[in-house]
Amino acid sequence: MSEQYVRDLHELDESQSAVVGGKGAHLGALSRIEGVHVPDGFCVTTDAFRRIMAEAPSIDGLLDRLSRLDPDDREGVRTLSARIRRAVEEIALPHDLAAEITGALGRFGERAAYAVRSSATAEDLPTASFAGQQDTYLNVVGPAAILRHVSLCWASLFTERAVVYRRRNGIDDRTVRMAVVVQRMVLPEAAGILFTADPVTGDRTVATVDAGFGLGEALVSGLVNPDVFKVRGDEIVVRTIAAKQRALYALPGGGTREVAVEPRRREQPALTDAQVLRLVRLGRRIEAHFGTPQDIEWCLVDDGFRIVQSRPVTTLFPVPERGDRENHVYVSVGHGQMMTDPMKPLGYSMWQLTAMVAMHEAGGRLFVDVTPRLASPTGRVALLDLIGRGDPLVRDALETVLDRGDFVPTVPDAAPVGPPAGGAPTPIATDPAIVTGLIERSRASVAALERDIRTKTGPALFDFLLEAFEEHKRVLSDPLSLQAIMAGMEATWWLNDKLREWLGEKNAADTLTLSAPDNVTSEMGLALLDVADVIRPHPEVVAFLRGVGDEDFLDDLAKLAGGTEARDAIEAYLDRYGMRCVGEIDITRPRWRERPDTLVPVILDHVRNFEPGAAARRFEQGRRKAEQKEQDVLTRLRALPEGDLKAAETKAMIDRVRTFIGYREYPKYGIISRYAVYKQALLREAERLVEAGVLTEREDAFHLTFQELHTVVRTHRVDAGLLRRREDAFRSYHALTPPRVLTSDGEALTGSYRRDDVPAGALVGVPVSAGTVEGRARVVLDMAKADLEAGDILVTAFTDPSWSPVFVGIAGLVTEVGGLMTHGAVIAREYGLPAVVGVERATRLIRDGQRIRVHGTDGFVEILS
Repeated sequence: MSEQYVRDLHELDESQSAVVGGKGAHLGALSRIEGVHVPDGFCVTTDAFRRIMAEAPSIDGLLDRLSRLDPDDREGVRTLSARIRRAVEEIALPHDLAAEITGALGRFGERAAYAVRSSATAEDLPTASFAGQQDTYLNVVGPAAILRHVSLCWASLFTERAVVYRRRNGIDDRTVRMAVVVQRMVLPEAAGILFTADPVTGDRTVATVDAGFGLGEALVSGLVNPDVFKVRGDEIVVRTIAAKQRALYALPGGGTREVAVEPRRREQPALTDAQVLRLVRLGRRIEAHFGTPQDIEWCLVDDGFRIVQSRPVTTLFPVPERGDRENHVYVSVGHGQMMTDPMKPLGYSMWQLTAMVAMHEAGGRLFVDVTPRLASPTGRVALLDLIGRGDPLVRDALETVLDRGDFVPTVPDAAPVGPPAGGAPTPIATDPAIVTGLIERSRASVAALERDIRTKTGPALFDFLLEAFEEHKRVLSDPLSLQAIMAGMEATWWLNDKLREWLGEKNAADTLTLSAPDNVTSEMGLALLDVADVIRPHPEVVAFLRGVGDEDFLDDLAKLAGGTEARDAIEAYLDRYGMRCVGEIDITRPRWRERPDTLVPVILDHVRNFEPGAAARRFEQGRRKAEQKEQDVLTRLRALPEGDLKAAETKAMIDRVRTFIGYREYPKYGIISRYAVYKQALLREAERLVEAGVLTEREDAFHLTFQELHTVVRTHRVDAGLLRRREDAFRSYHALTPPRVLTSDGEALTGSYRRDDVPAGALVGVPVSAGTVEGRARVVLDMAKADLEAGDILVTAFTDPSWSPVFVGIAGLVTEVGGLMTHGAVIAREYGLPAVVGVERATRLIRDGQRIRVHGTDGFVEILS
């Protein structure tokens, strides 16, 4: 097929973005929607761009150098991108190409004014809008000027901001092509932007219109403050009229000029109410066509609207897909599980299949629909109380929805129909043998799974796994296990509430739970100190570990003096804990057993920062502190009125919390142990698919749900396009911040603490481990890159149990996510670390290396000068 350099807009639709870029394809599609008016024009295609790039071979070498630059080398990116732009701008247009463009101008009016607009193939995508990354030129008059501005648009593919944006979205510079849209200029009385969903809250039922006089470029560039209208249904619910001092207008001979708005018009609305509502109805029609909320640029000409752009709003958090039109309120699973990163489809589908409650996916994250609980007066009180104890921000966000009165209708509580089956639950005895028995039952269940899965392959493996998931859920829902977990949590709450009431003690349980027995997560952290003890006496091993760069280092250790002992110590650690990793609820994440090099930086920190025997000393110190605290509390209680009774009740609760609080961590360990078994079996199936030529690499299986992978194993057929789309979507989900609470209207709510008892400027969070500590903040987003010294305070987005080995070497903890009973909080208390969690944007507000003071008792963080 011969190359085509020019295409009229009305010939185009969404399927042709490879030829005319995202903007051109969207404009062509818009022009086909009934009632939508798009200014006439044409596109200079990507064929023309490809030909121009071939005219300058030197650009290839510059692109090679650009691809090798470190993404953080902004100066290098700036310099090289400028050289590429100059090279593109200096290429002379071949005669036939120039003639085809000027011939198109003749069809629309050679001396008319035009907008010349960049339209890249990586633009206006469902997952990345690229808004404002390339250039647009307004009111360009005459063929020579238009040809020059076409070249400038091609060159703008390599602006620094566009290059950086592509890198952030994982798009290779060489894969992107540039088309150019050339459209007849419209000279509007008013112009602006329409979002068919509220861009701040995400509410899909609220449209937002920004409007100003003259050309819309003044609004887009931030030159003027717009009028803002918010519309729900056919009603304007918010109207803010700005004092419009300046406006941008086209000049007769080309170009634009900024002019002062006449004083009498400055506070007049740019649109009437009727025009606003008409524009929103038009926007809803466009949104329905594209199937997703849109960011629409519009112009008002002679009381009619011209649409000059429409792109998907990619910053909105997606809403779980439901088949009904009912209102729903969703709570984030990731905030409770301390893992708010996106999960791949195999990861979230496995969690859905093994969880005790129904979960819904959106943006690679999972959510629980709590609407039925909120609708019941009794269920609402219980849910808010339970959630509020753990994460006050989630409770506040839910209360914000409930306060509106009409979103969640109240349903009367069901009338009781007699005593529950089996009578009331028997209170659990404070008996350590209960915990020992539960742990043994869990180990036996995992051992049986490991034994029985070995012979299963192909479709039979998936049938077996579906049965294994039922056993998985049976173990999770074991009434005795749930009673043991709740016994530890309720005893913690009782101690904190009563000792505050009786003795004025805040968070007394934090000290009383130090070095509690049977806590597999805290044992995991201390056990790595023991590994460091084995390695420390061998300088050759230490030096070798400093140079480790991949996961295959263990076999080489045996060649060194002391290396066999070091390898055996690490292997023994991996045998017990190798199924863990950061983000471990996502089965697709590499486990420590798969990537043991992840642990090396932490081991080396322990070798440097600790003396031999530190693990046993720390545990014993914690145990003694808890014992001393118990004696102190009981002595003070006995001096109070009815002191003997209060002391007896408190002693019973201390025994109860120390018996059961450590077990709080074991069910998660059991889940992740089972996940490691599932994963290895599924990876073996993926390897067979690679050998059969069905998959390119085994990790492709991670972009399929469990059910889809089952089908691929059965049919030996896979949709390669689906895999690519899933990869692109997963990459884009990293740019989204998951809300704690999400409604079916798309509104994302983060909640507020609503506290006035903290110093001005302090960062507020949830107090989860008592004490105050001051030190150097280390902002760490990847455990494998942690470089910590004694006395450092760890600041990170979230910590799941895999971070426990890091905890033994720090002095305090600050996280963006978490609550009173999440894993990081439990382990911080176990190790006696002052900790504040749920600090919004902590990793951005606190700079690495700053001195901070963590108030773990009162729940705030001060940034010190």
